[in-house]
Amino acid sequence: MRRYGKHTDEDDIRSRPNRKGNRPRTNIRPKHEDAAEGMVLTVDRGRLTCLVDDRTIVAMKARELGRKAAVVGDRVALVGDLSGAKDTLARIVRIEERSSLLRRTADDDDPYERVVVANADQLAIVTALADPEPRPRLIDRCLVAAYDGGLEPLLVMTKSDLAPPDKLLELYGDLNIPYIVTSREELENGDAADRVRAHLDDKITAFVGHSGVGKTTLVNALVPQERRRTTGRVNAVTGRGRHTTTSALALPLAGGDGWVVDTPGVRSFGLAHIDPSRVIHAFPDLEPGTEGCPRACSHDEPDCALDTWVEEGHADPARLFSLRRLLATRERKEGD
Repeated sequence: MRRYGKHTDEDDIRSRPNRKGNRPRTNIRPKHEDAAEGMVLTVDRGRLTCLVDDRTIVAMKARELGRKAAVVGDRVALVGDLSGAKDTLARIVRIEERSSLLRRTADDDDPYERVVVANADQLAIVTALADPEPRPRLIDRCLVAAYDGGLEPLLVMTKSDLAPPDKLLELYGDLNIPYIVTSREELENGDAADRVRAHLDDKITAFVGHSGVGKTTLVNALVPQERRRTTGRVNAVTGRGRHTTTSALALPLAGGDGWVVDTPGVRSFGLAHIDPSRVIHAFPDLEPGTEGCPRACSHDEPDCALDTWVEEGHADPARLFSLRRLLATRERKEGD
């Protein structure tokens, strides 16, 4: 048996070969400084369709990104085959910082957060005035999500030939939300698209609404080169439409520089991820009045300083009512 003393020669030491033959791991990752910039247009079962310059590229997420997922609207960095040819696949190696993020949960008790779209400037909330009946609680929830995510809201009311918009406009008038009222005839002949388009130029606008309100019909009028399947049917028993859009898709606005993001119809809009303290930022006339509020104030309690702020004439009482209605919508079901 061979024995080694204190002063062994390194040449005498036998080293065991690495049976797996793997190279040593390193924490140094490539910077991909030559990566191309692109925008995610849609996501389908792990494959992401991206726009790079004027080419449509199919890509997958690099393993080094871990659990971080890219969503529609994300600005990403891509490497690999960027030709856009059939059966080629690029790799997303970096997701750039987001300017806004529209998120929702399935319900208020669901901890799993679903990202709808990133980097959108505006949220167009589409609601029918009849067939199906408008759901103000769902509209309120979309508004809260928009304010929380950094998007400007736009209210689009359809089917005005079936019911007047006065009642709904009265409910949201104090929020100073821009709005558009359209009829079914205007949707069909393109007049509605022309008026809506004036609010979309140079912006990325996400369209959201429950099924049967005419959202996808409006998107098809705005982007006629990319028509999506639509339906005008509403279930006579439930008063709800059928889903026709199954995945979010970003489309270039016809005759303009903006983008339209068509999203699947929603039947619920959970707000489990929302911090109520951020909603106040959408009310700049009320926000200074919160300086005297107790710590962690819900803005709907006896010691809230906003009551005094409004009584002193700094803001309209209707604005405070609107704020508290939006904050309370997380505690209510959309159909209430």
